[in-house]
Amino acid sequence: MSQPSRRSVVAGLAALAGTAPLKRAVAQSYPNKAITLIVPFPPGGSTDILARLLAENLRQALNQNVIVENRSGASGNIGTAAVARAAPDGYTLLVNTMSVHTMNQALFASMPFDGVKDFSPLSLLAYVTNTMVVNPDVPAKTVAEFIAYAKANPKKIAYASGGLGSTNHLCGVLFEKLAGVEMVHVPYRGGAPGVTDTVAGQTQLFFTAGTQTLEHVKAGKLRLLAVTEAKRSRLLPDVPTVGETVPGYEMTVWYGAFGPPGLPADVVGRINAEIGRILYLPDVKTRMENIAVEVAKSTPEELAAMTRRDAEKWTKTIKDLGINAQPG
Repeated sequence: MSQPSRRSVVAGLAALAGTAPLKRAVAQSYPNKAITLIVPFPPGGSTDILARLLAENLRQALNQNVIVENRSGASGNIGTAAVARAAPDGYTLLVNTMSVHTMNQALFASMPFDGVKDFSPLSLLAYVTNTMVVNPDVPAKTVAEFIAYAKANPKKIAYASGGLGSTNHLCGVLFEKLAGVEMVHVPYRGGAPGVTDTVAGQTQLFFTAGTQTLEHVKAGKLRLLAVTEAKRSRLLPDVPTVGETVPGYEMTVWYGAFGPPGLPADVVGRINAEIGRILYLPDVKTRMENIAVEVAKSTPEELAAMTRRDAEKWTKTIKDLGINAQPG
């Protein structure tokens, strides 16, 4: 075999020496193309509203196009699975509700991902005030009156949800169990069509984010009975909690940003910093509060811990209540 020339050896060493700086240069140039924010629910829902506001501001901050792509179905599992399988380069990210990461594992017999392990947590985004609303034709103005009406009309009240296993669904099942009533569950492919049908009277009850309901409440098309958190909302202080009438009832809904597993630390840090800055811009914070959303931020590690903690909590609750994501 012929020996390599001195020139080729020097060239090879130079190429090797240039590898590390090249990687650093690529990392420092992020982002250098469009970013896709996947929302695993249809347009118009609370997750979608939050994602589009975030995309609008990220576009300006990163000087790159940020596209919101809705991939709905299977209670958020379809779009979420797409992110779990995406390349860990920072160009496919996820804006999601906590239910997909902390509840679906306990609700579905077969899952295409692990909601805790198969993602890179980026940042907590917000706590969304979760409301209990009814169609105005329902003769109840309080939770107690609604329970009395439901008990007098078993299985005649239909409640909407954003899909089997969604927070809306779990809210309804919890209410049935703890209030001692029987209702009919009507699942949709997301929250927006559920709101539409509750306004129209096709369904009579909906537990969902204020982002979707408060506009209709103000217009008299829905009646607000309560919020589902453990304590009254700072943004709606005069509205009681469900738990004030139904002891032990509580559902706190949060939203977070995630990426595929193995995202580089510098990309995670960049996105985390931009999200934390954007959400607390005065105009963004005000816009969110006007639809009963309390913006929030966290480190990636804090979001990871929150996801693990809630997954343990809801897995136990779902098992104890015998809830599943099967029809009926």
